[in-house]
Amino acid sequence: MFLSNEWKDYEILDAGNGDKLERWGSFTLLRPDPQAVWTMEKSPCDAVYLRSKSGGGHWEFARPLPESWQIKYKDLSFIVRPTGFKHTGLFPEQATNWDWMRSRIREHGAPVKVLNLFAYTGGATCAALREGAEVCHVDAAKGIVAWAKDNVAACKLSDRPVRYIVDDCVKFVKREIRRNNRYDAIIMDPPSYGRGPTGEMWKIEDDLFSLVSDCAKLLSDKPCFFLLNSYTTGLAPSVLKNVLSLALPEGDCISDEVGLPIRRGGLCLPCGASARWHM
Repeated sequence: MFLSNEWKDYEILDAGNGDKLERWGSFTLLRPDPQAVWTMEKSPCDAVYLRSKSGGGHWEFARPLPESWQIKYKDLSFIVRPTGFKHTGLFPEQATNWDWMRSRIREHGAPVKVLNLFAYTGGATCAALREGAEVCHVDAAKGIVAWAKDNVAACKLSDRPVRYIVDDCVKFVKREIRRNNRYDAIIMDPPSYGRGPTGEMWKIEDDLFSLVSDCAKLLSDKPCFFLLNSYTTGLAPSVLKNVLSLALPEGDCISDEVGLPIRRGGLCLPCGASARWHM
């Protein structure tokens, strides 16, 4: 497992009954997690996300919380806040991938140009910028891209070479191919399902390989890495590895579950899958 076990400001205190009890800095949140199928005892928390039988859900607060607050991972800072869709704006399990990316960028030597697709609130963008990379950050949600800018500012990296693009990732990649633009590293965290700006359907099982194949055309002559993440239930890590191995030039590729340690019992919670490729 690619385990993110070097956090100080975040931890999973316990998990079970379809939930996980997390500490985000000074605050504890209880959120649904379908992987936590075992049992746990009830514990007090500052806020709990309750699912609705009709879809979605809402937060209930045991005490007033700030609208947002910051947590740190090593030399990075992130703004987190409870959103209406149970998320907080950060996926802590991705820290293991941030560390791996940073090591690849350092070893590459020359300046690295990174394309971050489905880039969300910019955890990977901040990690790459910290190592001196140039980043093109692409996401279709304007508000999420604004959040990413705030995270970059929280890391005091706003003066670094970063370009923010609000666009459909599939269409952006095709335009970059026509423009003959090239990148040394590509990060991709595609959703299971989605719709483009004019109603185009995205389904990861049908469309992932063609997108990765298009991205392969954007790689420079001396690529640094390709990182592929997935939170799609049922899509095994080896599937991601197969996609990269078939679509990209010959290189080293490994894949595994991404996870977080649970304080109680020394367990680990699986949180998706990643495949890592490099020359």
